[in-house]
Amino acid sequence: MLRCLRCKGDVAVHPSGLQCRKCSSVFPITNGVLRFVESQGYAGNFGFEWGKYARTQLDGEISNLSERQFIESTGFSPAELQGKWVLDIGCGMGRFADVASRWGANVVGIDLSLAADVAARNLCSRDNVWICQASVLNLPFLEQSFDYIYSIGVLHHTPDCEQSFKCLPKLLKPGGSIAIWLYSAYVRWYRMSDVYRKLTTKLSPKSLHALCVAIDPLYYIHRGLRWIPGIGSVLSGALSYAVPMNMNPSREWRLLDTFDWYSPVYQSKHTYEEVFRWFEDCGLR
Repeated sequence: MLRCLRCKGDVAVHPSGLQCRKCSSVFPITNGVLRFVESQGYAGNFGFEWGKYARTQLDGEISNLSERQFIESTGFSPAELQGKWVLDIGCGMGRFADVASRWGANVVGIDLSLAADVAARNLCSRDNVWICQASVLNLPFLEQSFDYIYSIGVLHHTPDCEQSFKCLPKLLKPGGSIAIWLYSAYVRWYRMSDVYRKLTTKLSPKSLHALCVAIDPLYYIHRGLRWIPGIGSVLSGALSYAVPMNMNPSREWRLLDTFDWYSPVYQSKHTYEEVFRWFEDCGLR
């Protein structure tokens, strides 16, 4: 199902990766990842993020939160994905590719950032997972290759969310399904964070992470304020509006998700009406 990015020709095995039979372009394989880009571009923050929190969101014996979120965000079931070809757009460290592959799907995960290396390490023991470093705007796949496509919390971090989405339906087999999860434009709790992001997106990932660590004690202030009779919830709400941050009880998840909110260069929000129109424009039901 792979095609050359430059001329759309067939590819064949090459000593260092894959080579186009037509134009001789070579696409290397390093650290178990097939590379179709030469840099992370605007997504370097995600390479830092998932390198630091490589296994935080993977399900284990204690939690199946990622599996539950995957079901809620896509509507897909284990029976549907069993034995099917599935494309994970923006796989990160492999959180949802882990779920789909455990269900028996053949999963191809792509990510623009070096998070692809982390996903390859996390899932290297599975013979039904393949990881590529590639851009959603220039994918190396033959049309009608996949039974299912999903993208959870990723497309709104691209320069043009609509354009990124419209690159995907043509990759579906007839009767295939696609599911995307995007930030909502209906809520307004993030207004102050939009102001802060003018600064935070200019910080180095390391500096921004240090800032997230510095403000993390506000979580405990939030919890304390809620116990104040009468006005506790109001004070806590005001603090949440003034300094939006993740409120997960796990410190590791809090830091990860707070960094994830403030670090991306691009962060768009969308309405149902807008996204339904994209689906209709692509001939989807």
